[in-house]
Amino acid sequence: MASSPFLNEVRTSIRVRGMSIRTEKTYIYWIRFFIRYNNCRHPCEMGAAEVVRFLGYP
Repeated sequence: MASSPFLNEVRTSIRVRGMSIRTEKTYIYWIRFFIRYNNCRHPCEMGAAEVVRFLGYP
């Protein structure tokens, strides 16, 4: 599975901070879920409104 440069940057950040692989996998899972929920828009194109809508999803 090809990964995006954005997710590679997230992975690198997590690893530099010494977080566990389980934490990395969980963060990547939720970030991908959030991106897909918002019609595959890049996170830098989104703001608080998208986060609130995502967190309020039943």
